[in-house]
Amino acid sequence: MVIMTENSRGAQSNPAQGRPLQVGFYEIIRTLGKGNFAVVKLAKHKVTKTQVAIKIIDKTRLNPPNLEKIYREVQIMKLLNHPHIIKLYQVMETKDMLYIVTEYAKNGEMFDYLTSNGRMSEDEARKKFWQILTAVDYCHRHHIVHRDLKTENLLLDANMNIKLADFGFGNFYNAGEPLSTWCGSPPYAAPEVFEGKEYEGPQLDIWSLGVVLYVLVCGSLPFDGPSLPALRQRVTEGRFRIPFFMSQDCENLIRKMLVVDPAKRITVAQIKQHRWMLADPTAAHQTLCHSLTEYNSNLGDYSEPVLGIMNTLGIDRQRTIESLQSSSYNHFSAIYYLLLERVREHRTQQLSRQCGTWSQRPRGTTDSTCPNVRTPTLYMQTILDPVCILKSITFSAAYWSSSSPLLTPPSPGTRQPTPRQLPGGP
Repeated sequence: MVIMTENSRGAQSNPAQGRPLQVGFYEIIRTLGKGNFAVVKLAKHKVTKTQVAIKIIDKTRLNPPNLEKIYREVQIMKLLNHPHIIKLYQVMETKDMLYIVTEYAKNGEMFDYLTSNGRMSEDEARKKFWQILTAVDYCHRHHIVHRDLKTENLLLDANMNIKLADFGFGNFYNAGEPLSTWCGSPPYAAPEVFEGKEYEGPQLDIWSLGVVLYVLVCGSLPFDGPSLPALRQRVTEGRFRIPFFMSQDCENLIRKMLVVDPAKRITVAQIKQHRWMLADPTAAHQTLCHSLTEYNSNLGDYSEPVLGIMNTLGIDRQRTIESLQSSSYNHFSAIYYLLLERVREHRTQQLSRQCGTWSQRPRGTTDSTCPNVRTPTLYMQTILDPVCILKSITFSAAYWSSSSPLLTPPSPGTRQPTPRQLPGGP
């Protein structure tokens, strides 16, 4: 069994030339990034043909606190289902490795976008900031704080919409129960973090939101310095410059977020009602269309068209529903979530052709509005390769478990062997 790690030979070269490496149902395409204990791969799901990002973590190189942090990140992502937050599709685990499969945002980081294109106009920044704000508000409503909001963790999807990512520093919180961990990126960190004080999670995120908005509009950081002590002094004093091109309303909002005293910092609800945020009603309307009632994961509220497609492919309906209800995030639920995204994309494209113009619809609109999607075979033919799928799914779905992923080059014309069962992590 070949395990992919950042320094594994299998991660760098294909032991069987001309055949792609696999992790479960995913064919590895290329490396997106590397860290000390993990590597992120771009991959394609064999069933839905959807591109995904797979974070591959070598658990043997993590100490207990860092391993606990990884499991908490997974736990948090399982609870989040929002159009502007990176979606978790699947979690696979072996004795030594952890594979986290998520949505792939093909246009990369906001940081890189700003580096290449420069600062945004305030109108453009407002649209992006609305998306960021609704994602953060959603987290706070679920008693989750991000604690590492920065442009590097704001990704852009194929339609240039925001996707909040990287909950590695995320944590759960309760009102009145302060946190104390020093975490995040120093240029985005609040004064109370630099001072080593206990803090309320949401107030910490709001400070970082203020820094993010400044960066979007100015293309530079409000707080910087030649050394960490110099940066600390500027942050704790709340000193930053306002460029001549920034509007008074934008300046007013940023100053209300970058208040040194966290108790006097503006709240998310107040940010939503600020004059600068409401200057373009369409920006707020377009973002709020992705309401939680339209984009939800309520138990029992499943897409019949997607279940119909899966049934056509020979994937057991009951096992799929059980996987969704138990939040297993295994092969069954992964195929469901990925197909659900394809259904939504398909609906958007059909509506676009009917209207004659491109108009991105809310991703959670009810499936009853989707023409033709209730005919599973017809829809399947438009996005899937039935021959390839039925040869792999009918065998693999019954035997592959989320706790035993494979990373091997597939042999032409032969079935994958049933992987040996390995003990999973906590």
